[in-house]
Amino acid sequence: MDKSINIICGHYGSGKTNFSLNLALQKKREGKNVTVVDLDIVNPYFRTADYTDFLINNGIRVISPASAGTTVDAPQLTAEMYSVFDNVDGYTVIDVGGDDVGAYALGRFSGILKSLPEPYEMIFVINKFRTMIAEPEDALEIMNEIQAASRLSVTGIVNNSHLATITTAEDILSSLDYAEKTAKLAGLPLLATTAPSHIAPELEGKVKDLLPVDVIVKLPWN
Repeated sequence: MDKSINIICGHYGSGKTNFSLNLALQKKREGKNVTVVDLDIVNPYFRTADYTDFLINNGIRVISPASAGTTVDAPQLTAEMYSVFDNVDGYTVIDVGGDDVGAYALGRFSGILKSLPEPYEMIFVINKFRTMIAEPEDALEIMNEIQAASRLSVTGIVNNSHLATITTAEDILSSLDYAEKTAKLAGLPLLATTAPSHIAPELEGKVKDLLPVDVIVKLPWN
């Protein structure tokens, strides 16, 4: 996940926005010049734009749709979004809206992304505990719909199986077979398995490519 352009997609509620935030923060800690692009123009409840102040305070640039922070739920992409494709020295995380509906906005940039001198990374985030992608075959179906809508190809999978703040080490371990089967069906590498930072020590040596993350995204009832 060290390409200049990193696209994060997945099913609604898979935790892709939380993963996007954590990835951006991790790369900033590594000393990279990080930009987060909020392309989630279909879901007003979970957007990286909601964390603009938090990201800016951590030295991360944020680019959002013109409709972010309003009740308008329509594709209003800004010219500023195109600027990230010229910044080859930076690290960009693009948080895409859920499912194929959200991926249509990404499709507007497909021509540019395919013509970049360095290939993009397009990460499909999966979560065993989300009903509509609880089986590998269902996750693959959603992934194929996203690829068709965006006219881009997924390059890797991240296992982000969790139950928000009540996630246990046993929950993570129970998701490994699901993640491996999904990656095998897709013919793609399983790049990482995330786990909340406070339980990550329990999983050391048990989970390959373990990626500790913090639960940042607010719950809808908070």
